[in-house]
Amino acid sequence: MLKFIARLLRHIWLFIDGARRVAMNLILLLIIVMVIAAIAHPGPTVPKAGAALLVRPVGTLVEQATFEFSLSSLSDEQQKETPLPDLLEAIRAARDDSRIKLIVLETDKIEGGGLAKFGELRAAIADFKTSGKKVLARGEHFNQNQYFLASIADEVHLAPDGHVLLQGLARFPTYYRGALDKLGVKVHLFRGGEYKSFGEPFTRNDMSKEDREASLTLLNGLWGHIRSEISAARKLTPETFDQYTLDYLKTLKAAKGDPAAIAQSAGFIDRFSTRDQWRARIKESLGGADSADKDYRHINASDYLTAVRRARPEKLDQIAVLVAQGTIVDGEQPPGSVGGDSFARLIRQARENKRIKALVIRIDSPGGSAGASEVIRRELELTREAGKPVVASMSSLAASGGYWIAAGSDEIFAEPATLTGSIGVWGMFPEFSDPLGKLGLSVDGVATAPLAAALDPRRPLDPAVAEALQLNVEHTYRRFLETVAKARKMEPDAVDKIAQGRVWSGQEALDLGLVDHVGGLDAALLSAASRAKLKERSYSVTWPTQSVPPMRQLLKQIFGTDNDENPAAARSSPTNDLLVRLAADLKSLALWNDPRHIYMHCLCEMP
Repeated sequence: MLKFIARLLRHIWLFIDGARRVAMNLILLLIIVMVIAAIAHPGPTVPKAGAALLVRPVGTLVEQATFEFSLSSLSDEQQKETPLPDLLEAIRAARDDSRIKLIVLETDKIEGGGLAKFGELRAAIADFKTSGKKVLARGEHFNQNQYFLASIADEVHLAPDGHVLLQGLARFPTYYRGALDKLGVKVHLFRGGEYKSFGEPFTRNDMSKEDREASLTLLNGLWGHIRSEISAARKLTPETFDQYTLDYLKTLKAAKGDPAAIAQSAGFIDRFSTRDQWRARIKESLGGADSADKDYRHINASDYLTAVRRARPEKLDQIAVLVAQGTIVDGEQPPGSVGGDSFARLIRQARENKRIKALVIRIDSPGGSAGASEVIRRELELTREAGKPVVASMSSLAASGGYWIAAGSDEIFAEPATLTGSIGVWGMFPEFSDPLGKLGLSVDGVATAPLAAALDPRRPLDPAVAEALQLNVEHTYRRFLETVAKARKMEPDAVDKIAQGRVWSGQEALDLGLVDHVGGLDAALLSAASRAKLKERSYSVTWPTQSVPPMRQLLKQIFGTDNDENPAAARSSPTNDLLVRLAADLKSLALWNDPRHIYMHCLCEMP
């Protein structure tokens, strides 16, 4: 009997092992076939003439795509990312391409990314229009960012049952002091800068007077920018814009609850169109006589960019764009955050590459570790000393540590809506002695010096240690002021007056002398080329990235494509947004790994 059971188990094991081998071989064969097919495929081709460039961003606008493979990434509901620089490059090329007659802009799939990114994309589309070509835009519905982008089009279409929602800007952080008090957790906050509000949610139950003042000033400035840009594009008076946004409920009641009707009557849209009517309008604009069941001549932005890049001759000289996207953290970090060591290595590699003649640092970061920020800034300084120009280009966020990095450049560009500045420093120490005591746990021991185990969260924080931490924070704040003063050719006292942890818009930062120009990535590239004495069209732009394992790259190529056929993007809900926000707040605390526990991070959200 035992022999029979042993033989049975052996046969079962052999069957499982054989099935595993067959499955793995089939997967490997599938991958090989797909790789061969990808290599053999000639790639996308641009229609010969009279075509539309389809700009349909998906998910979040980012500076550089991040990719984490998981089974959920195979789902159409998985939120995706669209690299903004790719869209800008495609639109710039289409402007001078006789094969492209117009841009078709569809905004339904785009979810977020920051007002500055939408503004830069909008500016690129406006520049496209200077060639005499048209832009047609449509949305099933328009949220604020979607409409801000679409408003630059020559024609704005809306689904008959859609709406244009312009709700204004707001900032309402979650405050954890009450919950922490119930748990018995004490949070000690140390800061340099009167308006440095990052730690306040952990030490207060409400917004401080300083944070309220600074936030309202910032939001009013950004809202004024949205108001003026949309009003100018749609040829509306500011009063019409204000009536629509401030008296929305009253106007909606008068229209018997029809949001599409009030959007049209206020001048925010030009036409209602169903999807088939939209396709017919595009075909009419292209001058085609195709039957109604055929699609219009077009190529999507990603395929167009692939075709354009393939046709370009390789240039010897290069400008490198290094993307600092995400929280700045010590050490080696994966894409999606800025590692002090890993990003510094990218800078060194670019500096030592003889083909690279200049660097553009594209910053989209709220800051983070003070130590890592200085490591990166120093590498930029060494690059400039080596004779290679460095130009900083700010995206949606370049605050705190993000601005510290920018101080290492020759010149700084920002978008009008870039959140910048937040020149301030903070440190935070949580103390868990009370909740441990309630559980019956105690901590006791010996030490050879007062600072030994001084930062043990299980024990009460010694007042002398707290004073030392505050002194350290104040010293780092002075270093921040001196670094900015040297870079901007200002006196430290003058910097201090506009610092104090306060966040400014890019336009305000220009007026205050914190940036040199208002402009996007293209302007920064032109400046870098000029500083490097490179002639127009004599160089190429390269985007160095951290090395990614070959298998991960392969998985990205296989599974990382967008499905453009599904017009519905994944939608969030208020409950989901709240849970995601709370998780993000808690996750951010896990990233703080500065050896001195001193940070330059901005508690500022992208509108």
